[in-house]
Amino acid sequence: MSSRINLQFLLLTLFLSYASGIQRLNVTPDRGTTFNISSSQVKGCQVCTGPGKCYTSLLLKESNRVSLEFKCSRPQDVFNVEIVRNIECTPKSCSSNIIQADYGSLPLLDFNRKFTWNLEASSFKAFKIDFDNAGFRQINSSERCLDRHSYTLQASQNTGNVALGKYCKTGPIQSTQILSQGSFSLEIPAGQKLQSGQFGLSVGEEIKSLAKITVMLPKGTSSTELLTPNYPHSFPDDDVMEWYFQVPDKHKATVQFSNVTQPRCLKKEAAVEYHSRARGASVLKLSEPQPEQNQGNFSLTLRNCEMDRRRAGSPGLSLNLRVSSTKSSSVVSCKVDVSKLEGLTLNIERLRLTSDCKMKINSVEKEKITIISNSDLTFQDCQPEDVRVFATRVIECSKLKDCPESPVRLPCSPSMPSCLPAPLSTVTWTLRPPRYGTVELTSPSGPLKQSLPGQPCNDSFIIKANEADGSIIGHFCPQGTIKKIQIHTNVTVTVSTLGGKASRTSLKHVLEARLKEEIPERYIFTVSPKKDTPVLLATPGWPVGMKSLSTVSWIVSVPPRMEARLMFSNLSRPKCSNRHTNIRVQRVGRLEEDYSRREDEDAEEEIIVSESFYLNMSNCEPERGDFSVITKITLQRSQNLLLMIILSAVAALLVIFIIALVVVCVVLRKKKERLNDLVSVYNPNGTSFLPGNNGFPKSREDNESHVYASIEDTLVYTHLLRQGREMGMYGEFDAYAGRADSQKPLVSKDSGDNDAHVGTYRPFQYQSQQAPPLPVRPPSHTGPMVENEIYQTEAQSKEESSPNLGPRLEPEGGN
Repeated sequence: MSSRINLQFLLLTLFLSYASGIQRLNVTPDRGTTFNISSSQVKGCQVCTGPGKCYTSLLLKESNRVSLEFKCSRPQDVFNVEIVRNIECTPKSCSSNIIQADYGSLPLLDFNRKFTWNLEASSFKAFKIDFDNAGFRQINSSERCLDRHSYTLQASQNTGNVALGKYCKTGPIQSTQILSQGSFSLEIPAGQKLQSGQFGLSVGEEIKSLAKITVMLPKGTSSTELLTPNYPHSFPDDDVMEWYFQVPDKHKATVQFSNVTQPRCLKKEAAVEYHSRARGASVLKLSEPQPEQNQGNFSLTLRNCEMDRRRAGSPGLSLNLRVSSTKSSSVVSCKVDVSKLEGLTLNIERLRLTSDCKMKINSVEKEKITIISNSDLTFQDCQPEDVRVFATRVIECSKLKDCPESPVRLPCSPSMPSCLPAPLSTVTWTLRPPRYGTVELTSPSGPLKQSLPGQPCNDSFIIKANEADGSIIGHFCPQGTIKKIQIHTNVTVTVSTLGGKASRTSLKHVLEARLKEEIPERYIFTVSPKKDTPVLLATPGWPVGMKSLSTVSWIVSVPPRMEARLMFSNLSRPKCSNRHTNIRVQRVGRLEEDYSRREDEDAEEEIIVSESFYLNMSNCEPERGDFSVITKITLQRSQNLLLMIILSAVAALLVIFIIALVVVCVVLRKKKERLNDLVSVYNPNGTSFLPGNNGFPKSREDNESHVYASIEDTLVYTHLLRQGREMGMYGEFDAYAGRADSQKPLVSKDSGDNDAHVGTYRPFQYQSQQAPPLPVRPPSHTGPMVENEIYQTEAQSKEESSPNLGPRLEPEGGN
């Protein structure tokens, strides 16, 4: 009732305004919305917001109520109204969707209205607009939509805005992605009520083109028309545009170009690229016939060149792109030679019962085909997603002596027929050893690793090992540290492709199997960790617990001068009703255990093992709960080795110090001996000299033929003895012999003991590298010594005579 009163009041207000020639409207823009009221006429009608505030165009940003007054009788023929909202997208999400609402513009219903959403994504990213289930179809810029709601897409570039196209509701276009910045707008004519609606807005891909439009071709016979950006004007210079076409099953699509204008190019050449999973990539000129797309989805990329725009009338690039699709029915015949399957049994089963796929073996239609002999197959309208192809094989022996001696190759890439509608997805082997036998698995391509959190598989396939009852042993993939897996029970090994990466060559020969004698544990893994690369090992069945009363061992190799650091995580301990769980660590060749813990004991956070070791775990019979654990093993340099290196370095420094000390002591000792050997001779005349290397004056220098081991005091102080004799203190004495019987004779240090004569001077025999014989001395040399000197030279006075002290010894200038 109130809304009817308001409408009547609004109509009354408009009537009064028309009667007076002035229209008055009250407008309240929604928060975050801008109203742009503009006129294409330079002169004429004005819009006023108050006395003296009249304009030919007006911008309203506030969310407050504004009273507008138009000074003309039909302002709707002069003014256009644009309602603008801004939406930003972060690298992860956008602030809101595109909501089709009036935003407070209902009083302006009689005006041509345009709703514009300015959109912006983060750098190098695109924003994506998802149209509703009805989709969009592209029309020419001069055309109109039946519902009078026309949509426009624009991309913003540094060189300006690019019109991607004009669209109407209901069509094959499902979504569009625009790089960085752009806008989405809706135009409705005067008097047209706005249809409410919403379009999803999200963060797009890192596209390399101006925009990417996704088109879903309808089933049956259809034709879709698309136009290049800015059509009929030129596509932007040196730019790229992409369309992605989703083709229904059992349909083929053809592409045709019409109304083509090709530019004059300065660099490169305008071309179109096709990309599809079935055909790969191809590049064609615009003038060449475009290929027929027979299988699956494809993308079409239009590349413009660097155009020559210097000459007037130079054409740009524009074209009309028509994509037609028709339903097709295909029949593929396929022959299978089982001798090329390397003992595998081939299985093909239909997945989608609603599909039109029909399979026949030897002309008999089947939902599931098992090939055990040479067969003729027929596939009609079968797509890769319609069927699954897998292979199986059983390897068994009842007695150990009957088992193959050499390892059995488990091939994953046999010679599969290329005519099959889908590639081989899985290969499964069932390995059945004798009753007390063991299955041993190794990988010829290198060690394996377990697929665990923190240690994912990055390859295109995964190996799943299960027991015969379906219990999981573990999931494995290449590039690890597990060299050998031994299992004391029947085993099923399945190699599967990951994440839809299956191809006709992706599965390889990854395993070899041996059926051998039994082992003491249920499972044994041989592991060789790598330095500084943590290894994660989980108990069989993880994340489910180990089987009741089962055991597992890991034989871990630790290189010399290294040690292993063990950490137990994700430890789940049950309440046992029989026996106990146990975790043991024991070095190879040692009787004592390095570590042992039961479920009722606290486990250590870290263990260091310095040699190769066994890691044994056993489960009890749980009353409740499970026993499971992940062991993290990291190799590191041995701490003992580091200590030895430090001690060796200290010992080396100590040895160097001792050698240096010995050298210093030897040098000091030699220096001291040299100083001790220098004997100062007292000379009363005031001149003293050292009888060292310099020798005595006027004697034979550098001659060591008369070197004495010692010099008696009686020789040094002869003049005192002579004076004492004159004073009556001493009797006759021999200066050279000393006291007659008690004084040791002066003997050369080089003279032999057998030829020594007491008190007699004996010169050295002349030999090579020795001084020559002493010369015959003149009579003056046998005279008495002067009172103040020990020895007498030729310059001494003959008047001074000394007592007859016997033959005089001549010093040689040595010590």
